[in-house]
Amino acid sequence: MYMIERQQQILQFVRQHKVVKLVTLTKEFNVSMETIRRDIQQLMLDKKIEKFYGGVKYIEPVEGLIDQRLHERLTEKIAIAKASASLVQDGECIFIDSGTTTYQMTPFLLDKEKLTVVTNSLPVAFDLIGSNIEVILLGGKIRHSEKSVTSNEFLFHFEHLNINKAFICASGVSIEKGISDFNLEEAITRKKIISISQTVYVATDSSKFNKDVAIQVCPVEEVDVIITDNALSKKTLQHFSDKGVQIKIVSTTEDQH
Repeated sequence: MYMIERQQQILQFVRQHKVVKLVTLTKEFNVSMETIRRDIQQLMLDKKIEKFYGGVKYIEPVEGLIDQRLHERLTEKIAIAKASASLVQDGECIFIDSGTTTYQMTPFLLDKEKLTVVTNSLPVAFDLIGSNIEVILLGGKIRHSEKSVTSNEFLFHFEHLNINKAFICASGVSIEKGISDFNLEEAITRKKIISISQTVYVATDSSKFNKDVAIQVCPVEEVDVIITDNALSKKTLQHFSDKGVQIKIVSTTEDQH
């Protein structure tokens, strides 16, 4: 096993167990204490884990501003967005979430006929201004860090929407905790959209898998398909497939433009 691959597996193991003794890691990965210490040192430099006497603990990620995240894993996000947009048919009403992956869908939708886009993303709405696409912006409170609108029933009548396909983002995806997000109000909006949509897609890159963040949006059973990139490990793919979760893998090697 390559060192980088082992470090990623160590990180995943620590993420799942939160707190792990070093001796446990040596047994789990069948390597010496010296090797584990070197791997741990690198993961500490990457600020992924924190060391204490005799063990390590996982550092929960903190959500960055949307402008900071727009250029992270951009190739993967564009590939996922293009694949997501290819599922949209003329005449449909779709929901586009406020995340950085779903935002990349807009240029691939411009040739659609009689399309209606419901969104809580200000950047998505602005990108579609001047196009032939009908845009419905959710009413509610502006979340400045995400340039999004979080909405509750008393601010917006969700029951009037008839959404064929919803494209949802995720900060965490796991079998145990399902789809999760950092922000409660954002999660509430997503929950409502999921409940009224005919088909629900989660568009998220592979780095979000086997990760749980603050707020559960929904169990994986409430999602029809998860669209992600081909860096997802075969083990994780099999784990989700065994649970009946449909995952669409998108290649990132093709020219996406």
